Amino acid sequence: MSTVLQAPVIQTPSTQTGGVFRGFIPFAILLSGLAVAPLALSAYSTVLLVPVLAYGIALLGMNVLFGYTGLLSFGHAMFLAIGAYASAVATRQGILSFELILLIAAASGGLFSLLIGALCVRFTHIFFGVLTLAFGMLVHSFLFKFYDITGGDQGMRVLRPSLMGIEWDMSATQFLGGPFFYYCLALYALLGALTFRMVSSPLGLHLRAIRDNESKARYLGVQVYRLRLFAFVLSGMLGAIAGSILSISTGLADPELAYWPQSGNLIFMLILGGATTFAGPGVGALIFVILHEVLVSHTPYWRFMLGSTLILLVLLLPDGLLGTLSRRLNLNGSARRKLP
Repeated sequence: MSTVLQAPVIQTPSTQTGGVFRGFIPFAILLSGLAVAPLALSAYSTVLLVPVLAYGIALLGMNVLFGYTGLLSFGHAMFLAIGAYASAVATRQGILSFELILLIAAASGGLFSLLIGALCVRFTHIFFGVLTLAFGMLVHSFLFKFYDITGGDQGMRVLRPSLMGIEWDMSATQFLGGPFFYYCLALYALLGALTFRMVSSPLGLHLRAIRDNESKARYLGVQVYRLRLFAFVLSGMLGAIAGSILSISTGLADPELAYWPQSGNLIFMLILGGATTFAGPGVGALIFVILHEVLVSHTPYWRFMLGSTLILLVLLLPDGLLGTLSRRLNLNGSARRKLP
């Protein structure tokens, strides 16, 4: 009697019951919802969604760094500030093409993250987090104290750019809630698709191997240091792009963008949606922005409410909203398969 050997089936998002919530479909649903939102919202409410797109882009990088590589940055907001101030300097020099501004911001964020990442990614766990926090505080102090260069606590003005070479002669609200919103939405979709393709490739598998077991990954020939540095630089570039969008939406590059509470907000969004899923951070950004606006407009104790929400989230939904939903569906699917 011959025995037929079969290769084990690797459980991927497409083969698991709840894995659909970890794939691209929830991200596409999120993009669709954001695309139709201006049809039902006022122009002012649509403008409030621009930070959702900016934070969503920044969280794409943070999710690669933390969710896929296992490095949690406590000072990631410094890249938002770098992108914002790079945009301010660019517009001050007469560069008003949004495409060029984005390239300058991404290059600035990438160069800075490369310089500090060469040191930071040599460490892991709390040591990596503290190092990034220290660099973030240094950036904030520089932007806040060097008034002649950065404008100090007043920041630097960011002029309205052109989009695809077109000057939009309309009010700020119409511009931000119309062409600028959809431009940033398209950019978010493009960067999201590229990031998803990357984390679904063998490169993403290497990053997850580093996250799960660094020693075994190194033994198998994975370039741990180089891939960690790559993830850090990528997250820095995406963070700088997000900072550029934020600065244009407010017309100001503010040193408070680099302050540590802003990094805490990013981590809050990451945890809220679920760092174990691809679309979770974007969902977390949407919920955070809406929750923040509602609480700020209704109570002076909004920080207390946000802190209470984070405590409940960690206790009740440790994997975030999409992560918990995906895990529960996986458990239900496994239980059904065990039934005779």
